[in-house]
Amino acid sequence: MHFRIVLNLSIQYMQINQIKSDLKDWRNLIKPYQIQNTKLATIQLLNTFIPFIGLWILTYFAMKYSFWLGLPLTILCGFFMARIFIIQHDCGHQSFLGSRKQNAVVGWMCSIFSTIPYDYWYSVHDYHHGHNGQLENRHIGDVPMLTVKEYEALPKWRQVGYRIFRSPLVLHVVVPIAYLSYVVRTPLVKEKAVKKGHKTLLNNNVLILLTYLVLTYFLGWTFLITQLTILVFFIIIAFWFFYVQHQHEDTYKQWIDKWDYLVASIKGSTYYKLPHPIQWLTGNIGLHHIHHLSPRIPNYNLVKCAKENPVFQKHVTIIGFRDSLKCMFNKLWDEEQQRMISFWQYTKMKKAMS
Repeated sequence: MHFRIVLNLSIQYMQINQIKSDLKDWRNLIKPYQIQNTKLATIQLLNTFIPFIGLWILTYFAMKYSFWLGLPLTILCGFFMARIFIIQHDCGHQSFLGSRKQNAVVGWMCSIFSTIPYDYWYSVHDYHHGHNGQLENRHIGDVPMLTVKEYEALPKWRQVGYRIFRSPLVLHVVVPIAYLSYVVRTPLVKEKAVKKGHKTLLNNNVLILLTYLVLTYFLGWTFLITQLTILVFFIIIAFWFFYVQHQHEDTYKQWIDKWDYLVASIKGSTYYKLPHPIQWLTGNIGLHHIHHLSPRIPNYNLVKCAKENPVFQKHVTIIGFRDSLKCMFNKLWDEEQQRMISFWQYTKMKKAMS
């Protein structure tokens, strides 16, 4: 086993050096795609919000007749909500439109639909981009995760708690709902770079609450049931994408003194290759390695960037939906092997060492 670990680490070391060599000119390669296109942005706003509103109205009336009739439609609405959120996400990166004011207006409008506060969320998310893969900063804007050594240092009752937390049902259903209902609308992150988002957090929350109260008053409880069901599916979808893109088996996690931005972007993210309709509904966010190289590239330029620069896909982990399901079993970061492992693999490893 020791020999296999040494061999894997040697391969990873060579791969990292190859990434740095092949992509030494990455900044110049991405420059042409960082330019905003008002026409494309406008088209995306139209082909996102018009179908969503039409579909939402259909879902609302289906819900009035029968919850079970409307339920499948809420899933489709959840995917469209993910597309709305990607627009909001791009606005936070100042990549969707040409000016900060335009991005703020569109981003705030999207936040009414997604209910995710605009300023605070993108402040946290910007922090994630600047520190992606840093073990010291994984508590901000990332899915909570322990290393093998940290897990072993816990008392038994906390190990059990971590196992429960990382179980598929809790992590991929309960946690996303808790994130949307509490974490993202509470100023929990106190880092200086994030505090700028605290000022408008209350305003955003109040605006969303008032909007929902008014619409519930005029449209009845069916509005609230419809919208909350859509939001549940939306956040589960969004959370899953984020999880798969950063906690795949061959991801990149390092302490700051060994951390590298380029390698973190390529190895620490995936190319989540999905059928075109799903890629369209999720705003091309599956091309996450390119997005992490430059969050200033608008989502409508990501595909073009990937096609015209195949070198970006040379070293990234490419996964489809079936492969991505295996990511649910990734529980701990093994620093020795530099990969995510399951609890089953951890137990097997401990037995081999005893």
